[in-house]
Amino acid sequence: MAGGIVVNTINTDTGLFSTNNAYLGVAKAWVYFSVSGTTPTVQNSFNVSSITYNATGDWTATFTTAMPNAYSVAAGFTRVSGNAGMINAVNDTSFTTTTFRFGTVNGSSAFANPLYAGIVIFNQG
Repeated sequence: MAGGIVVNTINTDTGLFSTNNAYLGVAKAWVYFSVSGTTPTVQNSFNVSSITYNATGDWTATFTTAMPNAYSVAAGFTRVSGNAGMINAVNDTSFTTTTFRFGTVNGSSAFANPLYAGIVIFNQG
């Protein structure tokens, strides 16, 4: 017999799990966006309400639901004018429970605006 269980909430001895953000071991937020000039456009996302342009190659992702504590960026990629690049935290204040500030760089490690970029974020528990 195949089937499934559908519930709105799950109560545990430590509290209430009402959203996917309560579970450990799954992505807590992710976003895939494109950039035209300096304007980011979110193509698809989970728990990211917006991407903000701060300066060339300098972006801020705003979470829809705040992270309960520390988190890590588990994956990131970017494509800058056809060249591979990477995504890194911009500075020591990049991690807050409501936002993540990150930079996109080209193959020469210079800040550059990507054509497409994505980040995946996991809660550290």
